[in-house]
Formats: sequence, structure tokens, C-alpha cells
Amino acid sequence: MDNASSTNLQTQTKAKKSGWLTNFFISLYKIHKFIIQFFKEAFVPPFEFREIVRQCYEVGVRSFTLISLTGFIVGLIFTKQSRPSLGQFGATSWLPSLVSIAIMRALAPLVTALIAAGKVGSSIGAELGSMRVTEQIDAMEVSGTNPFKFLVCTRVLATTLTIPILATYTGLVAMLGGYINVAVNEGTSFNTFVQQFFDPLTFTDFTSSLVKSIVFGFTIGIVGSYQGYFSNKGTEGVGKAANGAVVTAMFLIFIEEIVIVQITSWFR
Repeated sequence: MDNASSTNLQTQTKAKKSGWLTNFFISLYKIHKFIIQFFKEAFVPPFEFREIVRQCYEVGVRSFTLISLTGFIVGLIFTKQSRPSLGQFGATSWLPSLVSIAIMRALAPLVTALIAAGKVGSSIGAELGSMRVTEQIDAMEVSGTNPFKFLVCTRVLATTLTIPILATYTGLVAMLGGYINVAVNEGTSFNTFVQQFFDPLTFTDFTSSLVKSIVFGFTIGIVGSYQGYFSNKGTEGVGKAANGAVVTAMFLIFIEEIVIVQITSWFR
């Protein structure tokens, strides 16, 4: 009996591992197919220009206030925290350059993407999830409308186009926060601060920041759309879709940040 029980337990364990591995590869296949379908349909007419513009407006407005506040605080706090370290070496005059490098190379696109993942990604996942649960997507298919092009492609394009704009705005707001701190403590003029802020930046810095923002925006849109488009199990599925969109998007954003930073360092 003991040998039989042990054998059954080992068989069940192997079956569970095999089932988990099978589900993992099936999920990878679905994600790959989903992304390929996006590239097939996003750039083939007819184009949903009006819906894309509406989604861009939704993405921008939904994140604008929080991004403005966060960007300003990031610039202010980073400048304040960096001053004592530079002051030990008598190098507080380098503060604008340090702030510009930190903000433009990393903080602006990363902070913008994380906020958008929380605000926009969850909204996309919940919206498409509720449409799937209430069979609105099925109704669109029956009526002859292409739900993938209208719902998924427009949202992914909107996040891909809007996140770089928001990241640029975040960088400028963070620069303003840094300037206020420097002006109060050192009395630096705005023109001098702006000149010192942009002096250390190179074309590679701006290009890497733009590429990051585009990749982050695409990730937020595609993850949120995928989670919502394939949600199930009623209202519980809608909640899981929204939560999964945020967690997965943030995880991928950090991975992409590491990869892009490593690639960028090869060009410097």
C-alpha cells in the first residue's frame, strides 16, 4: 500500500508539472499569436483614426494630473537628496547636470511608464474584460465589425504614441522641480540652470529615452489588451484582468529597462 501510494503521489506530481509546463507554452503561443495579429491588422486599412485619437486623449488625460505631480516631486526630491553628497566634494554646481542625466536617461520614461501601467493598463484590462464578459466583443463579431482592430489595435497604438509625449512632459516638469530647489538654495538663474541641464545630454540620451518610452507604451497597451481580451469567469475575471495587466506590465517594463540600458551603454 505504501509503495502504491508513493507511486500515485509521484505520478500526480509529474502530471502537475507537465500540466503547468504545457499551460506555460500554450500561453506563450497565445501571446505570440496575439502580437503577430496586432502587427498584421494595425497597419492594414481600414484605419480607425477617430478611435485612435479618442484613445490617445483618454490615455493622456487619465494620467496627466498624476504624472504632473509625480514628475515635479521626483525632480524636487532627487535634487534635494543629491545636494549633500555633492556638497561634501564642493561640487554643488554640478547638480543641474546630475539631475538632467538621471531624469532624461532613466527617471522620466520609467516613472511615466509605471504610472501609466497602473492607471491606463488596468483601465484597458478592466474595460476589455467587462466587454468580453458581457459578450459585447462577440456581438461585434456577429455584426461584422472587427473587434480586434477596433478595440486592441487602437489602444495599443494610442499608448505607443502617447507615452513618449507624456515622458517628455515628465522630464520637463521634473526639470522645473529641480530648478526650484536649486534656485532657492544656490540662487541660480533659470537660463543658467537650463544651459547646465542640457549640456551633458547627447543624442544617444534622447534616442534611448524615446526608444524606452515607445517600448514601454507598446508593452502597456499590448499587455492590458491581452489580459482583457481573453478574460473569463465573470466579474472575477475582470478584476484578474485589471490586476494582471498592471503586474505583468510593470514586470516587463523593468526587464526592458535593463535590456535597453545595456544596449545603450554599448553605443556610448
